[in-house]
Amino acid sequence: MSTVLLKAWTMALVLLTPPTDVDRALRDAPTVPLDSRVDASRMTRLAPPGVPDRLTPPPPIMRRIAENSGDVPIAPATFDAARASIRRGLAYLRGSQSASGGWMEGTPAQGSEAPKISKAASSAVTGLVIRAFAQAGLLEGNDPAVARGVAWLVKACWSADGFEPDASGGLATYVASCTALGLASLDSVTHAERLREVIAWLRRAQWDQGEGLGPEQDWFGGVGYGSRGRPDLSNTQMMLEALHESGAKAEDPAVQRALAFVARCQNVRSEGAAPWANTGSADGGFVYTVANGGESFASEAAGEGRFGEKMPEGTRALRSYGSMTYAGYKSMLFAGLRRDDPRVLAALDWARAHWSMQENPGLGKQGLFYYRLALARALAASGRDIMQDTGGTPHEWRKELVEALVAAQRPDGSWINDQDRWMEGEPDLVTAYALLALEEAIKPSRQSQ
Repeated sequence: MSTVLLKAWTMALVLLTPPTDVDRALRDAPTVPLDSRVDASRMTRLAPPGVPDRLTPPPPIMRRIAENSGDVPIAPATFDAARASIRRGLAYLRGSQSASGGWMEGTPAQGSEAPKISKAASSAVTGLVIRAFAQAGLLEGNDPAVARGVAWLVKACWSADGFEPDASGGLATYVASCTALGLASLDSVTHAERLREVIAWLRRAQWDQGEGLGPEQDWFGGVGYGSRGRPDLSNTQMMLEALHESGAKAEDPAVQRALAFVARCQNVRSEGAAPWANTGSADGGFVYTVANGGESFASEAAGEGRFGEKMPEGTRALRSYGSMTYAGYKSMLFAGLRRDDPRVLAALDWARAHWSMQENPGLGKQGLFYYRLALARALAASGRDIMQDTGGTPHEWRKELVEALVAAQRPDGSWINDQDRWMEGEPDLVTAYALLALEEAIKPSRQSQ
């Protein structure tokens, strides 16, 4: 029999009317005074987010890579090259694992606007590495490196008082999201309760009415690096992915609050958009954050200032860029927006106009491997096998991604970015990104009958 595409979920959807708890989540006034750690004078007040009238189920969860090339729309030779590259990358990570079981132990890191330097980045990287092993079918029961890694992660993030991702608070939300992704990938009842605890922590970390924020404020619905840091799209998309991988539905209030934040980071004009969006390019791409008036690293790279502050008076706008656009596109799909929603189509049009596998559009080589992973996750979630750029050229994204990553792999099996911003000079982190992107490219999108 011919194969049945798993992406057919997009063609036979039962549209869901959001229940009243979604309406309340997006309309209710704050229940407490504004959190004292928030500078209200820096916030922008926007039109309250609209309540979606219809939602679709999010894309299906795929936890393992395909065993046969026939289950993926990719040539057998390219499939085999990806599998071989994954094996070499995992072998490298076996060798870089610490004696106690973690990866990048003790390496200090500080996120954008994070309150302080943290040494908890190793917990986040270990969560991502565990996911890379698990998606290749290597689990606690059949791989000692995974068993040691999971034990190390649990010890690092749990105490007698429960889950604590980063005592310093500097990278807490980032660590929590990566921990959830690692535990979810194991698909094990052994860690089900821990996963629930992490997801509950992430829900509490979201900025909403419980911290005194109203839906009209630009922090609403997002999360930042620390448990109470200024929210950004990068961390919010990771939280949404953690919720998705834990089985959250589109009508989940936390998902819809996150969508409100994500949508406000998009470069589109509307009556309720942020001022920078209404004076900008309206190109459909995404910026780093809408919070505190908005920021974009692409604007910084273009010499206009991270906040657009170097632009002539009255013309301030922010530039879209690749990694955030794919992060936003993917997040909208995870949050239940239809593929033909104008916001989803606008993001897709930006991606078509800026197609690249060799750079992070708007930032060059900065964040290149993060970008490739975001692209892979987004396009897999979209159900698209081909991306046609605005010049009419079709791109088999899986093939191009595999070829780019295989070519960039170093002799020892690792990857590294010579542009080491955002820790992409750390081979353990970049190797995790590359492996996760390769695995996304060869997850089953067909099911034989």
